[in-house]
Amino acid sequence: MAKFRVLIADSRYDSYSEEEHVLSGIDAEIVHEKSDDENKIAALAGDIDGLIVNLALITPKIIGAMTRCKCVSRYGIGYDNVNVDALNQKGIMLLNVPGYCVEDVSDHAMALLLDCVRKISRKDRHVRAGEWNLSGLQSVRRISGKTFGFVGYGAIARIFHRKLSGFNLGRVLVSDPVVTTKMANDAGVELVDLTTICRESDYISLHTPVLPSTRGMIGSEQFAIMKGTAILINTARGPLVDETALVEALKTGRIACAGLDTFVNEPLESDSELLKLDNVTLTDHAGWYSEESQVELQRMAAENVALVLTGRAPISCVNAKELGK
Repeated sequence: MAKFRVLIADSRYDSYSEEEHVLSGIDAEIVHEKSDDENKIAALAGDIDGLIVNLALITPKIIGAMTRCKCVSRYGIGYDNVNVDALNQKGIMLLNVPGYCVEDVSDHAMALLLDCVRKISRKDRHVRAGEWNLSGLQSVRRISGKTFGFVGYGAIARIFHRKLSGFNLGRVLVSDPVVTTKMANDAGVELVDLTTICRESDYISLHTPVLPSTRGMIGSEQFAIMKGTAILINTARGPLVDETALVEALKTGRIACAGLDTFVNEPLESDSELLKLDNVTLTDHAGWYSEESQVELQRMAAENVALVLTGRAPISCVNAKELGK
């Protein structure tokens, strides 16, 4: 009989060999539930020592069924689908993998930016339709000398900033409550408020988690003060943006373009107004992905569990402060 029992609630990946390799090293049996069904996960949660989860909602019902579980490990950085309060009440650690895809998401943000600036996807669609001399679609402006605004300046934003360094930007603005003046000075950025970011930036990129204070932080009020030539990039979380206000801003030319990898509802609904617009580039929440990041994610999510079950500190514990860890 195995020493530990770990439940993987996920069906997205072709192979779980990374998890199997890591967890076999601590004599853990893996139980695999491939659906996101709350009742099925709850039925298996009673005798598990750890849970690894992707998109399934980890509800109070599931957490309440846990009798000996020590940790829930999330595939990824965000943990919107996990009821943290319920975990705290039971003293269960919430683990995540904050560093696995910073290169990949920053690459994706750069790709969306360049696509929007140079109108690559837009021109591709028109050229395929037999059109040519497309300068009338929308004016294209060079990046050099422009003002870039980061809303949130964590690891992904900082790496994105590094990758932008060769474009000879005029100014780089940052709005982030945890960034100090010294940190901003050291990074060569100007620390400002969100209003200044929206009013003065040519390009705005979102890099903040969804919190009560950030949900819908980019809405009608913010779009109203943006430049008509502004481009919005979102590789963070869809709920940061009021999508109704965004659609209106794009339709009316209040802003020029948007590059979006995340949405309020995912998958993007088939009747979404965003699908009808030509001045937006859409991708399928794929910024995190590369062959390398996939392996890192699966391995590190399992390593988090293995570390906790063997009495060691995990790679990252979201609720360490609340649990006094």
